Amino acid sequence: MPKHRLGAFVALAVMVIAGALVSVPAVLSTGAAALPPPAPINGGDTAWMIVATAMVLLMTPGLAFFYGGMVSKQHVIGTMFQSFIAMGVVSLLWVVVGFSLSFGTSIHGLIGDPRTFFMFRDVGLTTNAALAPTIPLALFALFQMKFAIITPALVTGSFAERIKFSSFIWFMILFTLFVYAPLAHWTWHPDGFLHKWGVLDFAGGTVVHMAAGFAGLAGALAVSHGPKKGATANLGHTPQVPANIPFVLLGTGLLWFGWFGFNAGSELAVDGGAVSAFLTTNTAAAAAMVAWLLTDLLMGRKVTALNAAIGAVVGLVAVTPAAGFVNVGASIAIGTVAALVSNLMLNAQWLKARIPDTLDVFACHGVGGIVGMILTAVFALKGGLITGDATLLLKHLAAAVLVAVYTFGVSALLYRVVGFIGSLSTSNVLSRDGAAFDLDLGDMEGIL
Repeated sequence: MPKHRLGAFVALAVMVIAGALVSVPAVLSTGAAALPPPAPINGGDTAWMIVATAMVLLMTPGLAFFYGGMVSKQHVIGTMFQSFIAMGVVSLLWVVVGFSLSFGTSIHGLIGDPRTFFMFRDVGLTTNAALAPTIPLALFALFQMKFAIITPALVTGSFAERIKFSSFIWFMILFTLFVYAPLAHWTWHPDGFLHKWGVLDFAGGTVVHMAAGFAGLAGALAVSHGPKKGATANLGHTPQVPANIPFVLLGTGLLWFGWFGFNAGSELAVDGGAVSAFLTTNTAAAAAMVAWLLTDLLMGRKVTALNAAIGAVVGLVAVTPAAGFVNVGASIAIGTVAALVSNLMLNAQWLKARIPDTLDVFACHGVGGIVGMILTAVFALKGGLITGDATLLLKHLAAAVLVAVYTFGVSALLYRVVGFIGSLSTSNVLSRDGAAFDLDLGDMEGIL
């Protein structure tokens, strides 16, 4: 039996057996009855969080359209599928051990105990005082799952058109376990060390965007260009018209819409904080879109729909860590500054010449995330620099450096590990019927 068929058979068998075993009540019982009775579930909070969770999941298909519209025509489906497959792989990984590593009993503030919620054990329909005080813990776990899904999907833009599909699957699994889960625990678990430092990250400036940006930077350097023709337009490579600008605009709209669940949902309640996060999210995106286009005009470049879409997304990235901590005026400043800095970074010739980042994940998410983290510490209504205290700013600067170094270093190591398993770069050829496929996978992809 060929190796890939044997591997598929083993994986299917493990899924069936593991699912059957943990469904036995005796296996699931962990003595939870001895714990204090949970607090009542708040119906309004729960209803909102169900909607917010669905909205965040919609962001991943939105990202697929956003990235898919930017690449060359023969790579549209492959690029979009990298986002879609994350919904399957990361969802299962999150149930098995990802949620435990992120939110399980803290081990020295560094990582969660993998046994705490293994296979969603004790992730039930009651509240949890530490993590989900007014909604079912299962709903909190699902909400956090959607963040874990989109983060490796964001990374794919850095090596779009260039990585072998099977290698991306391996990287996605390892990244979730060794990069995403630790960062989530550090930042969002009540006992995580960054959380105890007082670092503010409302919805994922470090955990999602800096993680994706610096993992993308490592990936861009690790994955060779390969023997492909041309590259993406206006994104630091050989000029070529993107496959489908309407796809990019559609993806931007879906991301913008889903981001309200991403940010406002992170309040975990129906209250003024959620409304404030909703307001600052929309305002920062609008400010960044306009600021990006104005920067293009100042630099003598044309105003394009593609750049407007990129600008809006950069604003959404930058306001993510700040959304619940700043007012609407600060969100305008955050969106504007992030657009200016990311625009200059994206168009920097010295960077283009050295980093083959296909869709500029580092310039948009890495740099945008850093700007957002710094400006959160500047404009936070409680403890920000505007209150006359520089302590939070110093903590955020230290946290940003730590997250950047950890994410880049561990991701670079993971790419090397995946490279030992199999080659990172894809070899795309055209078959006689005009379809592109990966010689190592036989993964067919029609040319649009």
